[in-house]
Amino acid sequence: MRPWISRPAEAFTVDALLARLLGSVPAWRDYSPSLRLWFLLVPVLTAVAGGILRFFRLEVPPKLVFDETYYVKDAYSYLISGYERSWPDKANDAFNAGNPEVLLGSPEYVVHPPVGKWMIAAGMWLFGPDNPFGWRFAAALTGTLSILLVSLIALKLFRSLPLAGAAGLLLAVDGHHLVMSRTSLLDIFLMFWILAAFGALLLDRDDGRRRLALRLAGAAVAHGGGPAAGQLLSGPWLGVRWWRLAAGVCLGLAVGTKWSGLFFLAGFGLLTVFWDLNARRVAGIRGWISGGIIKDGIPAFLGMVPVAGLVYTAAWAGWFRSEDAYFRRWAESNPSDAWGWVPDPVRSLAHYHREAYTFHQGLGSEHPYEASAWSWLVLGRPTSFFYESPQQGSPGCVVEKCTAAILSVGNPLIWWGAVISLVVLLFWWAGRRDWRAGAVLAGVAAGYLPWFLYPERTMFYFYAVSFEPFLVLALVYCLGLVLGRAEDPPWRRRAGLYLVALFLAAAVLLSAFFYPVWTAETIPYEDWKVRMWMPSWI
Repeated sequence: MRPWISRPAEAFTVDALLARLLGSVPAWRDYSPSLRLWFLLVPVLTAVAGGILRFFRLEVPPKLVFDETYYVKDAYSYLISGYERSWPDKANDAFNAGNPEVLLGSPEYVVHPPVGKWMIAAGMWLFGPDNPFGWRFAAALTGTLSILLVSLIALKLFRSLPLAGAAGLLLAVDGHHLVMSRTSLLDIFLMFWILAAFGALLLDRDDGRRRLALRLAGAAVAHGGGPAAGQLLSGPWLGVRWWRLAAGVCLGLAVGTKWSGLFFLAGFGLLTVFWDLNARRVAGIRGWISGGIIKDGIPAFLGMVPVAGLVYTAAWAGWFRSEDAYFRRWAESNPSDAWGWVPDPVRSLAHYHREAYTFHQGLGSEHPYEASAWSWLVLGRPTSFFYESPQQGSPGCVVEKCTAAILSVGNPLIWWGAVISLVVLLFWWAGRRDWRAGAVLAGVAAGYLPWFLYPERTMFYFYAVSFEPFLVLALVYCLGLVLGRAEDPPWRRRAGLYLVALFLAAAVLLSAFFYPVWTAETIPYEDWKVRMWMPSWI
């Protein structure tokens, strides 16, 4: 029941405004202590379960796999000098043997920003650069924390403990997220900062609407029952939005991990402004479009984009402090009449970025595991990170032919269920105007659709981990529809609960089936082949 129609004298009270803007959401203190405990305990328990899966046998395989050959060695270079340095031939053999000191003194040209590599370096600083646990600790911790975040976000979106637990559980047991959490590539860090930014914007949405309600109600009281006509023309200023600033910091760290974070910065920026425009409309402000653009849109831009830019620039501190990092002295060797007023370090960094962008634009070399974005959602061509064929008699191999593999393929039940869920969300967003469906779709769109702008570029399926939490939220949204509403008859709620529990149990069992090919367990070759459901997975 939504009180969209009120008497003029009652329409601008705090309670009436909050009911229109936020619905009947109880405050935290209104819940019982036991329920508040469960609100914290359920997300934590799902994160603990996911953490066990991620940290158990984290050191296996005891060697650099796939693109760890780049990012782990770059992270070690950051520990030593603060920027990327070159490595000699066969450096992987030395690194695998626990001897990373073979690092050369000359700078290395790389095309990804520093944040993710600094995060990998933090784990190596804690546990040593000479062991796989140290290489992968940061990725496993970040993946575990992302499970906690997605469960808390689901609780915020759906106001349901079962759905919050389902969201955390599904992300915890999905193979694609599991593999990326156990391997030191950059994408798991990109995903984490994107998810943190989304959570911050959800908190900002509620905070902004509370401020709007309080300021309009205050204006109504001061005017004797309702705001003056001038006050309803564009509405009040809402002041500094601290959660929005926090989102800007997180998005700066996302862009500082991979440039694809820029699409989330743009998408989330538009999303938060649309939320504010709608809030002004629902509150009763007549000029809600112009007022929202001026009083919400411009502050949103200033609170996110410059903040993200400052954070991104700060991530290059090691490069700025160095004397001989790649392109560090480029401006001194290339004077410019037009741009000479720009400080040499800034101009050198700009040139570095221009060269890196050219590299990304021209990245079209063939790779055996390249996968078009069209195939990602249906698991068309997952990436093989590791494959070995242990001989009979070696540890774990008691048959003639064995396999140890890491395939970054998602749980088919989760991913294919999420694809169907996206279609449902489109209808609920367009037909029912459910802002939650729109928010989840915005996360998927920002991470997925931009890749179709670069059809010639070499792409990989594991890029999809950046928006995977939003796929899980889409699936959980639909599980909520199956679960039913609080006012539904008991038999309907009971049937929905059984169906949701059955789906979750099936997802967990399927993950247990695929677990060996996600974690490099040594299994008989025939058992590995049974798990290759599509020829394109081999």
